[in-house]
Amino acid sequence: MRLEIGNKVAVLDDVIKGIVTNINGDEISIKSDDGMIFNFSASELVKIGKDQYELSKFSDINNPLLKDKLSTQKPKKSHFVKDKNEVILEVDLHINQLIKSTRGLDNYDMLNLQLDTAKRKIEFAIAKRISKIVFIHGVGEGVLKGELLRLLNKYPVKYYDASYKKYGLGATEVYIYQNAY
Repeated sequence: MRLEIGNKVAVLDDVIKGIVTNINGDEISIKSDDGMIFNFSASELVKIGKDQYELSKFSDINNPLLKDKLSTQKPKKSHFVKDKNEVILEVDLHINQLIKSTRGLDNYDMLNLQLDTAKRKIEFAIAKRISKIVFIHGVGEGVLKGELLRLLNKYPVKYYDASYKKYGLGATEVYIYQNAY
């Protein structure tokens, strides 16, 4: 991809868009929408033709770019698994499944993001009366699993290792006690 002065670009691992103002070898200066000047290498930038708001206008429903994007999207996989008439919520806590990029995050931030996700899913399951959740946390050094078990001790649940056959060693199955009303 060859960038030229005046091209609209977006930064791959950030939320910055702007116009190319200067090119010096591999270093490219862009002026963002709010007037700030940033320097990036060419590999960190992508040229954009149309802004997202232009593609989503009602008059552009028949836009070929939008049709191509919709036709290439695969259907989203459901997080719910039905096993013998029982609904089981599967939650993958791997950090790359929760966010697009870990840029700027340290291990503490990533662990807190994973635990916040687990907490929200437990509270969702309690509210929706879902009796089983499987947290896929991976093997690793066991930090996430240890913190997850500490979190689970605060709720009315019973937990145990999930099926080795289906999930391997890196998953915990949680049974939620439901109040009988």
